[in-house]
Amino acid sequence: MTEQTMDLGGVVVATALAFKEDPSAPAGLAVDYDRFAEHVDFLMSNGCRGVGPNGSLGEYSSLSDEERRRVIQVAVEAVDGRGIVVAGAHGVGSHQARHWAELAREDGADGVLLLPPTIYRANEREIIEHYEEVAKVGLPIMAYNNPFDTKVDLVPSLVAKLAEIPEVVAIKEFSGDVRRVYEIKELCDIDIIAGADDVLFELMVNGAVGWFAGYPNAFPREAVELYNLLAEGKWLEARTLYEQLVAVFRWDSRTEFVQAIKLSMDICGNSYGGPSRPPRGPLSDEHAAQVRADTERALAALAAR
Repeated sequence: MTEQTMDLGGVVVATALAFKEDPSAPAGLAVDYDRFAEHVDFLMSNGCRGVGPNGSLGEYSSLSDEERRRVIQVAVEAVDGRGIVVAGAHGVGSHQARHWAELAREDGADGVLLLPPTIYRANEREIIEHYEEVAKVGLPIMAYNNPFDTKVDLVPSLVAKLAEIPEVVAIKEFSGDVRRVYEIKELCDIDIIAGADDVLFELMVNGAVGWFAGYPNAFPREAVELYNLLAEGKWLEARTLYEQLVAVFRWDSRTEFVQAIKLSMDICGNSYGGPSRPPRGPLSDEHAAQVRADTERALAALAAR
């Protein structure tokens, strides 16, 4: 079987998805494809490596089948060959995940981001079979370890078994345990991608090679600068910039991360964040005030550089 590859060096943004008011749409909110396309173009114009639509931040689980497919098509059109599109292909079962991977391939995506089976707490054999089934589509796969949402932890020993599947070329590591980079590297040859914004510095110092990111939706130019400093080993310069952003980055690891990132986008004013579909509701007044304070503090620090 031919070894799969996908150049993940850079900032691949897990894209937020814009909605607009429409009484006939679910929860009165329709996908705003025009604003989404503008946002993808904004990210690519600011130096991002690519986009990752239909992830948790893209609220894929709240979309209809038709909306979910169209999001990928719009992303591919908006990227327009300037980078890569890594489509979320998450599903409860492998048959569902394979279906989304097949559509992503048809619509021009470069690879897929793939959680273990969602909702169901699968065992190791079931997880491996899940990835093997989606691998039959032939696209490169970035496995996604998010034990908080899936209740399944892709521990280093299991990552090593997944890495034996030629199509599984990377692991998005979101456990928050920065020690895992070394453990994974000791066991297998796979690209380790920083998946939580508030441990980016620590993960890249330890050997992560890419960043599948949330907060660059609001701060793409600064995120690309930060990634480049880290990739070049300019640790002191990178740490100074990271310290200006890490407080707001912490929202990427909280339950309200979608709403927080969208609010930060609106505060930054370069791209539209807007509301989210249920089950996500508005931020509490307390959380909204803290997101605003953290975002404005980051903007002030960046402006003073």
